[in-house]
Amino acid sequence: MKAVLLLSGGIDSPVAAHLMQKKGFEIVAVHFYNELVGSVNTVEKCEKLCKILGIKKLHTITFDEQQAEVVRKCNNRYYYLITRRLMWKIAQKIALREGADYLITGENLGQVASQTLSNMRTTNAAVTLPILRPILCNDKVETIKVAREIGTFDISSGPEMCCLFGPKHPATHSNLLDVEEEEKKIDVEKIVKACAERATLL
Repeated sequence: MKAVLLLSGGIDSPVAAHLMQKKGFEIVAVHFYNELVGSVNTVEKCEKLCKILGIKKLHTITFDEQQAEVVRKCNNRYYYLITRRLMWKIAQKIALREGADYLITGENLGQVASQTLSNMRTTNAAVTLPILRPILCNDKVETIKVAREIGTFDISSGPEMCCLFGPKHPATHSNLLDVEEEEKKIDVEKIVKACAERATLL
């Protein structure tokens, strides 16, 4: 079994990867990062995490301009939903290229305001591949315990991908039709194709 993981560099996604590896999954990681905004080298963090986890393929994709376009053209309440849906669409293209049948995320209910069942349903609809969420119902203590055990906690504890573009009060409940209507304000197909084509394999 093969899956593509959205690796943020934070605590949750490496733990999600580890748990799925224990189930026999081969994992390819995809990391979206800011090249122009912020000073944290999240690519370096993700390279270190992949080495610890034994993940042999890491695709990195700059995402500054795409985030900025969503901010300029779409209702900012849906920022996290729209950018997450874009990431899933791009990850799915990479998954199909890699021969992977699943996607994996470290999303956790209640962890962040935008990570609600309603919003997960909306993001699921962006792709056709199944999205696996192995730490969906973990509390933070459980996840941190595993991160310490596998040696990723110290690396993951620093800042993640910049969220300066995001709203203070993101939508915690969403209607798929509303979000799809907002997405018509940007060229989703063009963004997804360009990002997937320029992904750098480390």
